[in-house]
Amino acid sequence: MKYDVCIVGTGAGASGVAYTLAKAGKKVVMLERGGFYKEEDFSKDEIAYTKRDIITPNLKECYHTIEDLEDGEWVKTPTYVTESSFFNGSVVGGSSNFMSGYFHRMKPNDFRLKSTYGEIKGANIVDWVIDYSELEPYYEKVERLVGISGEVTPYQHHEPRSTKDFPYLPLEEHPISKLIDSSCKKLNFTAYKTPRAILSESKEKRNTCYYSNYCGSYGCSSGAKGSARAALLQPALQTGNLTLITKAFVKKLNEKNAQVTEALYVDTQTKKEHKVKAKLFVVAGQAVESSRLLLNSKSKNFPNGLANNSAQVGKNLLFSAGGVGSGEFDSSIMPLEKLQTEGLFVNRSLCDWYFTDEMKGGVIDFLFEHANPITKANKLKRQNGKLIWGKELQEKIFHKFTQTKQLNFEIFNDWLPTDNCFVSVDEKYKDIYGVPVANIRIGSHPHDLKVGRFLAQKAEMVMKQMGAKDIRSSISSYPPANLQAGGCRFGDDPKSSVLNRYCQAHEVKNLFVTDGSFIPTGGSVPYTWTIYANSFRVGEYILKYLS
Repeated sequence: MKYDVCIVGTGAGASGVAYTLAKAGKKVVMLERGGFYKEEDFSKDEIAYTKRDIITPNLKECYHTIEDLEDGEWVKTPTYVTESSFFNGSVVGGSSNFMSGYFHRMKPNDFRLKSTYGEIKGANIVDWVIDYSELEPYYEKVERLVGISGEVTPYQHHEPRSTKDFPYLPLEEHPISKLIDSSCKKLNFTAYKTPRAILSESKEKRNTCYYSNYCGSYGCSSGAKGSARAALLQPALQTGNLTLITKAFVKKLNEKNAQVTEALYVDTQTKKEHKVKAKLFVVAGQAVESSRLLLNSKSKNFPNGLANNSAQVGKNLLFSAGGVGSGEFDSSIMPLEKLQTEGLFVNRSLCDWYFTDEMKGGVIDFLFEHANPITKANKLKRQNGKLIWGKELQEKIFHKFTQTKQLNFEIFNDWLPTDNCFVSVDEKYKDIYGVPVANIRIGSHPHDLKVGRFLAQKAEMVMKQMGAKDIRSSISSYPPANLQAGGCRFGDDPKSSVLNRYCQAHEVKNLFVTDGSFIPTGGSVPYTWTIYANSFRVGEYILKYLS
């Protein structure tokens, strides 16, 4: 069958396009490397979801190589050696199934970073080719269709909104949230109520949150979490216009006369190759893998990779800068029966320093440490650098689980694009299908650390005011693998960008890239809400383009 549109990937960047087109009667096929997990298939099995690769490729079969700077030299190491995976949720709905759902909008000045703050030596900062007002209607659309719960909190840097508040009431909060509020008030900080892509009430066939305390890294068994699968793809399938092909790894996009003609994929179960034809193709496999696919889709017209005669594919890769911190609380701060309350959300952020007079700042999110009991216990087996066991370890674990509560904070600030952060491919390193794997060079800008440390000091001030013990923080130049963007930035100049303002390849008119790859500068927030919003924006453009 020849489809109107073939989409590679099924995550946040793919789902808005698929939903828009399927609802409008277009025939859409989506190719997903992994399987189709539904609500009833998810569990809270810590070993399965955080220790094994049931939702990501086996690193012995499909891996990446990572280039780190060691003693002034770039050293390449396969991820099957380090056992660190840069794959994120290879199932229908992608990594959106396993997100924590912290949804912050980018701000108007995020779209004009260069104009606002000027150039920074060693960073490839540019202004976006669209502004906040063009994306705002789609931010609002995500609130309604994906489902965002919260309460708009006024503060100095709040972005303009077309609606007064979020469509769903805030989720139930843990008693510690009030302590954060009062402590911030004493410090003259604004405790911002964090919006979450988690339903506080039922929506269509999705049930409300049941407060399991397992959000990050786990799929949602009620459908409350706003994953691409639950919120958009399952409704799109009901139209009869969407076809999902799972266990389908796309090896290459074939091109003729500067048009993509077909997607070549291998069935990961049978190992047989198949081809899918369509009028138009959308790539949305997350930033690293999307760049890899284009770089490996070489042809006579594009010897360096599809849509890559500008040599920009893979360049200016983005992650999220910042780090983490924590503080311990016990009965001296709050009665244990309140402190040990399980499942309820903290949902507090600090955004007071999103912009400062001297530099672009970021966001601080407060949350409890992940519920994973094995991981928590495993961290306790060493004391003062020595291994402990037996009764001593038993008592330490008992005290940790019954007498204390750890409050964490996560810092998000801009990862500045540089020449030393990019995706490439190397013929020496191939997966089991014979396709060169993505090589990820991870070079950060020193400015990222400066901003992260500044924000960590503010977060520690709140912890201290709350009465926390053992306060600590870690700001690192090594990024979280789950927050990826860039690699196919959009822009008006074909010489310095891969895509136009509608995420359409400059050189291949029936090719679009709609995951976070298009983002030229990422803002100081997780990317998911912006990726969703842009996916709807591009979906509407594609609908007009096909007509």
